[in-house]
Amino acid sequence: MIKKLIVKGSFILALLALASCSKNQARITNINIGTHSNNELKIQIDVTTSDNVQVYAEYWSEKKGIKNKISSPISKTGLSHSLVLCNITPETNYNFQLITIQDKQKDSSKVYNFKSRSLPEWLQKQFKANCPKPELLPENFKKGFMLLAKRETPGVAYIVDYKGNLRWYHTVEGTGFKVTHFTKDQTIISILGKNDEPTSYGSEILEINLQGDTLTHIKKGQADFKQTIHHEIIKKSTNEIVTITVDQKIMDLTSIGGKKNDTINGDGILIMDKKGKQLWKWSVFDDLDPLKDKSLLKTKKDWTHANSLNYDKDGNFLISFYNNGQIWKVDSKTGKVIWKLGKDGNIKMAAESNFSQAHAAHINQDGSLMFFDNGVDKKQSSVFALKLDEEGKTAKLDFHINLPKDIYNDRMGSAYMIDKDAILVCCSKRHITVLTNKKGVLLWALESEIPPYRVQFIPEEKMKPFLLN
Repeated sequence: MIKKLIVKGSFILALLALASCSKNQARITNINIGTHSNNELKIQIDVTTSDNVQVYAEYWSEKKGIKNKISSPISKTGLSHSLVLCNITPETNYNFQLITIQDKQKDSSKVYNFKSRSLPEWLQKQFKANCPKPELLPENFKKGFMLLAKRETPGVAYIVDYKGNLRWYHTVEGTGFKVTHFTKDQTIISILGKNDEPTSYGSEILEINLQGDTLTHIKKGQADFKQTIHHEIIKKSTNEIVTITVDQKIMDLTSIGGKKNDTINGDGILIMDKKGKQLWKWSVFDDLDPLKDKSLLKTKKDWTHANSLNYDKDGNFLISFYNNGQIWKVDSKTGKVIWKLGKDGNIKMAAESNFSQAHAAHINQDGSLMFFDNGVDKKQSSVFALKLDEEGKTAKLDFHINLPKDIYNDRMGSAYMIDKDAILVCCSKRHITVLTNKKGVLLWALESEIPPYRVQFIPEEKMKPFLLN
C-alpha cells in the first residue's frame, strides 16, 4: 500500500483515492505534490518507489474527462522520481494516476485528485484578446500559442492562446527577458539583461525547457563570451548558440573632428557552444569603413544597430540593420557579404518595395524574404514579403500589407505567417499584436500590459505533450 501522501507548501488540496486497481501500490511508498518552482501552471509530483522503476503520470481535468488525459514525460529508472505536469488551468479540478514501468510491465495506481490554485494577482489581466468573428480565424491559429516576454525585472516569459489566456510562464529575478526564441528542441532560449541595460541588450544567455528546468545559463565574462549581446538569440544546433554582439572598434577620428582613440560601436555575429566557447565570429567592420560615413560622429555610439538575425534556406545568415535601412545576406562560412537589400543596396528593387527600417527578417513558408517595416519615413508600419533573384540581383514584391496608422510602431516589432493569408504582427510600442489578412483587414487583436519586443507563433504540434488545446 502507499505509505505516505504529502501535500507540498500551502497547496489547498487533498489527495483522495477515487479508485483502486493496481498491483504496483506495493512499490509506491511516497507521493509529494505541489507547484514546480512556485509556478501555479506547473504541478510537481515527487514519487518514491521501493523498486527501481520508471514512473509517469496520466492526468486530466474533471471537466474534460479521462478521454482527454495527458501524459507527463517518463522518469529515469530509479527510486526517486520528479514529475512535472504542464497544461494546467488555474482553479480547476484534476485527476491523476501514476504509472510504473518495470521490465516493460506497466502498472497503474489509484486515481487521485487535486485542485489547481488561482494565478497570483500580478499575473492576472495581463492580456486581453479581441475577436469579433472567431469563425474567420485559421484553425491552426486557434489551436496554437504565442510566445512573448517582459523585458524589465523581474523578467517573465509568457505563452498565451488566442483567447488571451496565460497558458505558461517562467520568471527570472534581477534580469528581464530582453529577447526570447522558441527552438526546434522545444526549448526557450533568451537574452537576459538588467534594467539599466538598453532595450534589447543583455549579458546573459538562458535556455529552459517547457517544464521550466534550466538547460544552459552562461554570463558575460565566461570563456569567450566577452561582448554585450543584443536583439537576437537562435540555435544552429543543440550545442551551438548564435547571437548578435556589440562589436567595438577603436579608430583615429581626428580627420573628421573626433578623438585620436575614438570608439565606434558596430555589430557582429557570434556562434558559441553552451559553455561560451567561441566557434565562429563575424564583424560589420569586415565589410564597412566607418570613415565613409559622413554622420559618423553622430552615429558612432550605435553605428549600424543590427536588430534581427536568421538563417536563409541555404544556411547563410540574414541580418537586418535599423540605422542604415538594409538587410544583408552574409556567408556563414567565409563571412563575405553576398548582397545588401534596401537603401543604397546592391539588390534592384521596384519603388513599391522600398522600406525604411526592417525587423524580424526571415524566410517565410513560401520562400519569400519577409519582415516587419517600422515605416518611419511614412509614419505607417507595414509587412513586406519579397521574392529574391540572387543571381539577377533583383527583388520582386510578393505582398505588402499596410497596417492601420493608429498602430504605427516606430521601433521593434515582428511579422510571421500563420497560413497562406494570415499574418501575426507585433506592434511593440503600441502594446498590441494583431492577426491580419493580406488585404490588411484585422481579424484579431491582443492587448498586453507589457510592450513585447516580438511575438512568435508556435503551432500546437510543436508544443506537445506539454501544452494542448
